[in-house]
Parts: sequence; structure tokens; C-alpha cells
Amino acid sequence: MYIKKYWGNYIGGTDDSLTFVAYLAEKQKNEISLNEIFSDFGLDKLQGDFRKPDVPLVFVDSQGWEKDISFAIDLITDIAALLLECKVNGYVNLLELDEDIEADVPDVCITATQEEHKQIDKVLTDFIAAPLEYDLSEMMPKEDIIEMTTVCKELRKELYGE
Repeated sequence: MYIKKYWGNYIGGTDDSLTFVAYLAEKQKNEISLNEIFSDFGLDKLQGDFRKPDVPLVFVDSQGWEKDISFAIDLITDIAALLLECKVNGYVNLLELDEDIEADVPDVCITATQEEHKQIDKVLTDFIAAPLEYDLSEMMPKEDIIEMTTVCKELRKELYGE
């Protein structure tokens, strides 16, 4: 897995990450669009402002349970990492992200339009520039949030260049 250097290092190591991986596994699809992910979690309702959303970010699983995401930026950084994995390898092996999911899940490719990539790039750039403006900063020590921006900067550079 190419993104191993990022996954679990401020990205991919949260409860939000586990919720996202479970969501992808439940979809049972080989390909899922970023648009579908945004729509399913309600990110599309935020109108590009992911700093301190006042809209609950949830998806409803196949059993009718609401699964929530606590921090939009967690989901965005996880998406960015998986987009990089798809860029490099063409797909993401979900079992490599969470060994507790069922073994019969397909590998998945997250697809995004050029405009959606621009939006992810914009959010990462904003987070790197102003991490303390995000609600996540209220739950993490300042040193950790600053370190997370360093990881995001490297991820963003690999995904979108300078």
C-alpha cells in the first residue's frame, strides 16, 4: 500500500477513518465517485466550508443505523490519501486499511472530476494555512495539529504537486 506512510499518521487513524472505511466496504463497489461520497455524508451541504460545519455528517448503513463523522477535515484528509492510493495503484485494498472488515470486500477506486480534485486541493491548502480555524484543533494539542499540517502538506504535494 503506497499511502502506508500517511495512513495512521494523523490520517487514517481516527474513528472517522474507521467509519469511512466501513462505509466504502458496505458499498460493495469497485468504483465510487467522490460526488457520491460527498452526497452520502452530507459534505455537499457544506458549500466548501469544512472548518466548523454545523450540519451533521452522517451516512445511513444498510441496517438503518446512522454512522457519523465528527470532523469534516478528518474525512477530507482520508479521502485525499485514498485518492493518492488510487492515483498510484489504481485502487485501494480496504483490508489493508482495516483488517477487521470482512475479507470479501472488493478493492475500490475512488474517482473524482477535475473540479472535485480542485476542491480537495483547496481544502487541504486551507487546512495547512489555518489549521487552528478547524474544529479538529479544539480536540488536539496545538503541536499535534501543526504536525498534522506537515503530513497533509506532503500528501497534498504528492497528490497535486506544488
